[in-house]
Amino acid sequence: MAFWDQLPARYSVILCDIWGVVHDGVTLYPGVCDRLHQWRSEGRKVVLITNAPRTADAVEAQLTRLGLNRDCWDGISTSGEAGIAAIQRLHHPTGFLGTREDRANLEGRGLGFVEQDFHEIAVTGLDDERDSVADYEDQLRALAERQVLFHCLNPDRVVIQGGVPELCAGALADAYAAIGGPVAWYGKPYPTIYEHALGLAGDPPRESVLAVGDALVTDMLGAARQGYDAIFVQGGIHAGEQFPTGFATEYGLGPWTPIAVVESLA
Repeated sequence: MAFWDQLPARYSVILCDIWGVVHDGVTLYPGVCDRLHQWRSEGRKVVLITNAPRTADAVEAQLTRLGLNRDCWDGISTSGEAGIAAIQRLHHPTGFLGTREDRANLEGRGLGFVEQDFHEIAVTGLDDERDSVADYEDQLRALAERQVLFHCLNPDRVVIQGGVPELCAGALADAYAAIGGPVAWYGKPYPTIYEHALGLAGDPPRESVLAVGDALVTDMLGAARQGYDAIFVQGGIHAGEQFPTGFATEYGLGPWTPIAVVESLA
């Protein structure tokens, strides 16, 4: 019997990561649809939680293209939604750094962007032309000199798309912070995205929540800091690696450890 078939009934809400657990950016992983359906048939609420710097609607559209049926989840919580809400509260235009597609997605939610004289910048990731952090060095230094607040809408440093590593906004944010630039982070492991996710699930008690993810410094660290039980999926970003024995000590988490380590949702 698979580990998943023995999941305790007390976990009435499952916060399931997407990239690295549900798909690899190109293809759904085997058994994903069946597992998500099983959880919902058991009466559990499934909230997909992702550091995608886009709206929930955009993520849903991507999942549909990959073949994941809408009846596989109850809600989607994205770092993009958390960042959008924060930037909307500024009531003034900001700068933007990311792809043209991401910019159009955020503008579709009413955000306004300007090319100069801004004091804050929304960052969804690398743009369409430059593919290494070094390519942004001059731009980041110019922003840091003006102490422009860098709104990082995706804390991930890298994802694996179809087997190929792809840098994310978190890699730019690290470089920016290293030269003294101020950064506001959205998404896992920060609290705002979890507050949004639990709101979609009806604000359940912490002990009923199970987080499932493949990334140590986002999925696992976020779950630990929020006080959730978690399951570490080995098949994603850390492909085949064991959960590190010194993780809790490194991050000051006390005795916390995931309740299980599995290869996949299958």
